[in-house]
Amino acid sequence: MRPPRRAALSLALGLSLVALLAARGADASVHEYAGGGFAPRANSFFFHGGSEGLYASDPSSNSSASFIRFDTVVFRRTLESASRHEEMQQKTGLVEAIIVEIQDRDKIGGSYLHSDAICCTPELDKEKFCRVGEVIIRPNPDNPEWPQRIQTFFEGKNEETTMLPQLVSINKTGMYYLYFMFCDPQLKGLKITGRTVWRNPQGYLPGKMAPMMTFYGFMSLAYLALGLLWFIQFVRCWKDILQLHYHITAVIALGMCEMAFWYFEYANFNSTGTRPMGITIWAVTFTAVKKTVSRLLLLVVSMGYGIVLPTLGGITSRVAALGFIYFVASEALELVENLGNINDFSGKTRLFLVLPVAILDATFIIWIFSSLSRTLEKLQLRRSMAKLELYRKFTNSLAVSVLISIAWIGYEICVFRGCRRGG
Repeated sequence: MRPPRRAALSLALGLSLVALLAARGADASVHEYAGGGFAPRANSFFFHGGSEGLYASDPSSNSSASFIRFDTVVFRRTLESASRHEEMQQKTGLVEAIIVEIQDRDKIGGSYLHSDAICCTPELDKEKFCRVGEVIIRPNPDNPEWPQRIQTFFEGKNEETTMLPQLVSINKTGMYYLYFMFCDPQLKGLKITGRTVWRNPQGYLPGKMAPMMTFYGFMSLAYLALGLLWFIQFVRCWKDILQLHYHITAVIALGMCEMAFWYFEYANFNSTGTRPMGITIWAVTFTAVKKTVSRLLLLVVSMGYGIVLPTLGGITSRVAALGFIYFVASEALELVENLGNINDFSGKTRLFLVLPVAILDATFIIWIFSSLSRTLEKLQLRRSMAKLELYRKFTNSLAVSVLISIAWIGYEICVFRGCRRGG
């Protein structure tokens, strides 16, 4: 095996492994807890129970309620912790579920009391600011019931306690976080099992994803219309069909399948609350294949294949290798973004997944424009004015598309990463 091919295969296998490991915990509106542990934070211990964008409930319809529901959430402490108490003793341990909107996160803890503590201390208890053993919460003056606190107690020497079924209605649109917390160090080693269900008025899709179902439905119809128009033109000009036209047909067909799979993926997610793994993997794969084939098609057209060159000759293997590596890198990134929570990974891990795709995109752009330059020179030498004019328009269109893409990336970085902080 040649060194470049060995390196390409190693990169492909590495990206695939990271994608499979990253996809272990799929995002969903049904959050499952399977024996998760609590992490220390200041003088408290916490477990992140989930976060979702939720729309306010529709007061005119009972079926359009927005809520967070706790289903059979069980806390299990260690035998050592349970044995420290008497059989008939009441309230031998406290675990709190705290639901907070993102703008009220600073109301959790004692920052407003000029304290770094999250749990109430004896000193703060004496001043009647809070109660020892509980998380410090400063109520929102505009909505005194929020942030919401739901308490669950252990009794006697029991190792397990089950949270009472709860349904918390959401009456304000926002980004909500759920934390399970305890303050008693004797509960160290506590585990949580069960699940919570988060629902928007129109279904289980998180607020940030809800518009995407409509978008993919519209795009499916748009691709269907484009496919019909292309088929009509294909039949009309049958005698003048080039090999490239078959490749364009394949890209349109891939786009139709991609949009249809994404629409059904979101529709299923919206009705069940969990991502359908099989449909999602198919949708991700069609996306990666379409992106790869589209870039390869642009590259070979820029080289003049089918118009200036009858074949690609010796560079066919290099083009195929670039396409294969791009497919693997794109598939890995898409899997992580759609089957795992990318925010759970460190900056280095995200960079490992995003950087190869960015480098390969840059490679495609450079190769495409350098090939276009050589193709334009050949057409000028041959004085093929019609083809030359066509390629000039093609070059200008590509340049505008690249500039728009760069401007959009800059806008996203500016809006979501800090320009607003600077202003």
